[in-house]
Amino acid sequence: MTAIRIANAPCSWGTLEFAGMSGERITYEQMLDELRDTGYVGSELGDWGFMPTEPVALKEELAKRSLTMVGAFVPVALKYEEEHGNGAEQALQVARLLAAVEPPLRGPEVIPVGRATTLGSATESQESDQRPFVILADANGTDPVRTRNAGRVTAEMGLNKQEWEIFARGAEHIARVVRDVTGLPTAFHHHCAGYVETPEEIARFLDLTDPALLGLVFDTGHYLYGTGPRVVARPTGMTSGPRKGGDPTGRNDGLQIEAGLDRFGERIWHVHFKDCQPEVANQARTEGWDYFAAVQHGVFCELGRGNVPFTTVAGWLRRRGYQGWIVVEQDVLPGMGSPKESAQRNRAYLKTIGL
Repeated sequence: MTAIRIANAPCSWGTLEFAGMSGERITYEQMLDELRDTGYVGSELGDWGFMPTEPVALKEELAKRSLTMVGAFVPVALKYEEEHGNGAEQALQVARLLAAVEPPLRGPEVIPVGRATTLGSATESQESDQRPFVILADANGTDPVRTRNAGRVTAEMGLNKQEWEIFARGAEHIARVVRDVTGLPTAFHHHCAGYVETPEEIARFLDLTDPALLGLVFDTGHYLYGTGPRVVARPTGMTSGPRKGGDPTGRNDGLQIEAGLDRFGERIWHVHFKDCQPEVANQARTEGWDYFAAVQHGVFCELGRGNVPFTTVAGWLRRRGYQGWIVVEQDVLPGMGSPKESAQRNRAYLKTIGL
């Protein structure tokens, strides 16, 4: 059976999809070199224009490092119907590039976990590469209210019935265009500072969209931060093991992630491994930080240093016959931290849990 493979993404090196991000950014050559050198075998595309957008050039850059292009993030302000056409054009531009650089399939396409549940468990005959994803998302970080209240949004800050219908219709339209023209799948990325952040918002989006058209990118860090102010912390000095705090069993956060996986498992096509640092998350809520301030203070920390139970997540994926990619993402702003060293420690941590 095809093993789960581990990728990373430009956002771990400070190349984020948000407009107006200031700070020094490294070149794509350095980023890909460091990604490869720290033990990853795939990458996402990053902002359009960060890597070469000419297929031959991009394919050459990937091939000389033995890397696979896993997918690409496409943000669209889906709340606004007038943005849907331009969003479809952007997604199609990205999809054509992804399709042009994907390696030949070695057999039938790998079935993502949600589709595997529907169609039957994966078998040896389904060993193959998985086609790259268009990773569709809201235009996160653009709405002032949602950005200011990320990690603590209330129902009153959400979409109304008509806006939900427009949002879902736009997502389906974009996914349909991508599929019909390129054959590539589209999965939606729930994300803090956007309109699909909380578990209830994820559920509403999935209820309104066709499971044959749109899967879900399950992002562990965004999911945990987006569940709201229930994150509990480990005792001072403890870097692993049970957490203590508001939940006397120390299992509150792990249960939230497990519940999310079980609730949305039928639609999970792609997975992002991101951790959430509980002390920073709680401070962000207490002090009223916006999304970007929380990221700047390290709410998305190195793997194993927050409250996401990655061993549990990995076990869940294995039991479901997941054969796709896990993409490590440690969102940092441009110039923050030491991305190569963090990537190396993140990869080493995953090896300790059998990945």
